[in-house]
Parts: sequence; structure tokens; C-alpha cells
Amino acid sequence: MPEFLFKSKLYYNPVEFAMDRIGGTWKMPILWRLKGRIMRYGELKNDIPHITHKMLTSQLRQLEEEGFVNRTVYAVVPPKVEYSITERGMRSIAIIETIRNYGLELMDEFGVTDK
Repeated sequence: MPEFLFKSKLYYNPVEFAMDRIGGTWKMPILWRLKGRIMRYGELKNDIPHITHKMLTSQLRQLEEEGFVNRTVYAVVPPKVEYSITERGMRSIAIIETIRNYGLELMDEFGVTDK
């Protein structure tokens, strides 16, 4: 496949492009948690160990901007914001599940144990 530009970034293959959309440490765990329910920011923060407020905010903004997550703001005091997964985000769940299962297999093969 020939290289291509998207948003001024050069990509060499579709795997690289997909991983740039959902890869990294935090995007897949965020999508995984939203697959079955709507969550508020605080719920996501509490449910994802070790993620900082800055990183969670940044990742949610990127996922929203690229159409993987919906952000709904309610005009109440105090402000209420909910996050839900979109159809595009739901399509990524099968891929995330495959990667997760492969990771579990590798952990077993390498003798890694859960904490």
C-alpha cells in the first residue's frame, strides 16, 4: 500500500493509521469501559487505575474529536457530563478484544501473573 497523508501526518500502512486512532496506553481501556454503558468523567477516572486527570481529559477529547466517543453536557449545577461510545467506537471493540486475548495468551506463555 502506498503511503498517505492524513491531518498533515504521513502514514505507511493502515495498521499504523488505526493504531494512531485507538492505540496507546489509555484509549483502548477508555473504549472498553464505555462499551456497555454511559459513564461520567469521575466514574472513568476511578475505574482506570493510574491515569491522570490531564491524560484522561486529553484522551477523551481525542476520542470525541475522531468520532469514537460522544460527550453529552447537561445544563445543571453542578455541571454534568456523560460519555458514551459511538458506532465507530463499537466497531473497535472486536479489535480491542482480540488484542486483549492475545495479550493474555502472551502473559501466560511468558509466565506473567496477575497482581
